[in-house]
Amino acid sequence: MEQPMGVVLAGGQATRMGGGDKGALVVGGRSMLDRVVDRLGPQVGRLVINANGDPHRFAEYGLPVVADSLPDFPGPLAGVLAGMEWAAQAGATHIVTAAADTPFFPTDLVGRLSRAAERANTPIALAATHEGGRTNRHPTFGLWPVALRADLRAALEGGLRKVVLWTDKHGAATAAFDDEAFFNVNTPEDLAEAERRAAEERV
Repeated sequence: MEQPMGVVLAGGQATRMGGGDKGALVVGGRSMLDRVVDRLGPQVGRLVINANGDPHRFAEYGLPVVADSLPDFPGPLAGVLAGMEWAAQAGATHIVTAAADTPFFPTDLVGRLSRAAERANTPIALAATHEGGRTNRHPTFGLWPVALRADLRAALEGGLRKVVLWTDKHGAATAAFDDEAFFNVNTPEDLAEAERRAAEERV
């Protein structure tokens, strides 16, 4: 598989944090978006940010910014679709997505997702952790084939919102990671925990 293109999903509305861009929140002296870009960038061929609203607020990154192509914020699958459509124009066959509110995700994410898809012979691979005897999939961290973009658009236009309902339809491998690999910031308490983890990284 050729090196996929990376899509940072930054289009969420951050309602539990009072609105605005969660990726702009500072953790350990750096924005979460800075951390996500630095982690995903070396793993992919090119990088794009999926976000709605004024794209100029991301000008410092020097990266393309693509908005959802569907109205009313239909969720993370709309960001996956926007990334697929951008990648198709660039001639890429796959994208890997990462959420802008998850600042400590693994630096070998892309390789492990790619190997999982190849081993299972599936078009899609999702990150997963195992907690309390159950498997938790993290669908904002996935490998997606650009060839399925028309099918995804049709599903979204038909009202589908739950990611795994669509991925299960097409077959999705899982790549297993440590339990805390995808800690994300949804609340002020989570932000305080992220600060603690960032401090530990610096020690």
